[in-house]
Amino acid sequence: MTNEVEWARLTGPDIREVAGRPGALAVLPIGSLEQHGPHLPVITDTASASAASIRAARLVSAELPVLVLPGLWTGMSEHHLPFGGTISLNFSELRGVLTGIVRSLRALGFARLLIVNGHGGNVEPLAVAARELAHEFGLPVIACTPWYLTRDMIGDIAETKETPAHACEGETSVMMAIAGDLVRTDKFEEAVRQRPEPVPKYDGFSRFWSFSERAPVTGVRGDPRPATAAKGERFLDVQAETLAAAMRDKAMWRRPDPVWLPGRGQGNTAGHADD
Repeated sequence: MTNEVEWARLTGPDIREVAGRPGALAVLPIGSLEQHGPHLPVITDTASASAASIRAARLVSAELPVLVLPGLWTGMSEHHLPFGGTISLNFSELRGVLTGIVRSLRALGFARLLIVNGHGGNVEPLAVAARELAHEFGLPVIACTPWYLTRDMIGDIAETKETPAHACEGETSVMMAIAGDLVRTDKFEEAVRQRPEPVPKYDGFSRFWSFSERAPVTGVRGDPRPATAAKGERFLDVQAETLAAAMRDKAMWRRPDPVWLPGRGQGNTAGHADD
């Protein structure tokens, strides 16, 4: 038995041992490969999701069989293409990648999957994919975005109101904490300079907006200037604690109701035993 929680650092037999334990949980960080203004690297969303996932897994590893997969480095980011450095999938491609991962996890013996997302453009696609994959493979698949789960706690740490946003105080602080050598602090002023008024928000309406419309010129939403590595550690701690609580929550991890079984429409109870 190993205390290591990072999948990529283990051997096949190590992973097989964890997967064979009751309730084995796989965690998939997912982010993007996209522009984050002039001051942050394009891997920011994936790196932050991975850091929060690993930190959370370490909090519960003595209680639960859990492994964190390598971060999925691309998602749906076509809205960032005008600024350069972005690689994007469309929904069918992203769904296909996730299908292969879940199919593999089930074959290995894992009982559940938590998808930890670091990119706003993935939120809606992951919500749809998680519900479909749960039905398709008969195991709990849950997707979440830690920045959104912890808004109130983040608000107590951040100086600016635009956190979480994009390449903002929050993301910049986290990157300063986990990869400070990649953060261009000399570009902070450039990141907030010459930002014309973006297209207004239309709450309740869905359509495509590029970041050229949402964050003209700089590709940045929010202000990175108050960012510090110490804040980044605090942001990661609250995200990890929230994720760890979800990993421990037995009700959250009930097996999905098999609604597509023949005749399922003849009853109104879950029709299966709780795990």
